[in-house]
Amino acid sequence: MTTFELILTAIALAMDCFAVSLVCGMVMKRVQFWPMMRIAFFFGLFQAMMPCIGWFCGTQFYHLISKVDHWIAFGILAFLGVRMIIDELSPGQDDHSHVNPYRLKMVLTMAVATSIDALAVGLSFSMVKVDLWQSVLAIGIASFALSWIGMLLSVFVGKKLNLKAELFGGIILIIIGLRILIEHLSA
Repeated sequence: MTTFELILTAIALAMDCFAVSLVCGMVMKRVQFWPMMRIAFFFGLFQAMMPCIGWFCGTQFYHLISKVDHWIAFGILAFLGVRMIIDELSPGQDDHSHVNPYRLKMVLTMAVATSIDALAVGLSFSMVKVDLWQSVLAIGIASFALSWIGMLLSVFVGKKLNLKAELFGGIILIIIGLRILIEHLSA
């Protein structure tokens, strides 16, 4: 995986954090440094930890799945990408009333929920032999930064902001999954 593809993957994974952070910022209604820092920190931390867990599981079982690894990586990334696109395009997805960014339990729950896809991406990383630590660092930084940016944007722009963050993230994951599949099939 090239550095550019790694950056795109990190941004794609961070789109869930960005989308949830938009909601958190709308709930906060003003810039509040420590609550925003806590949300961005936990989103970045969980997004960075989950690929490690997925990578470890993938390396332990790689000998069992090495003949179909490219199909698994493609399937995981395509599934996650399609799910993100469907979630974005589904009508009636107003989660604002369920988000309380001031409660640590809610922040941790959101951090886990937004990082589940990073676990699956970590599994696919073990199959395409990427530098795990470089990937984890890129994913954590991108998630922290986009979470912070999402909260700031939504505080300043409010409900007028209508970004399709998960749509773009889903498309990027599908494209990277296709590239992995094509690369392995043509080798």
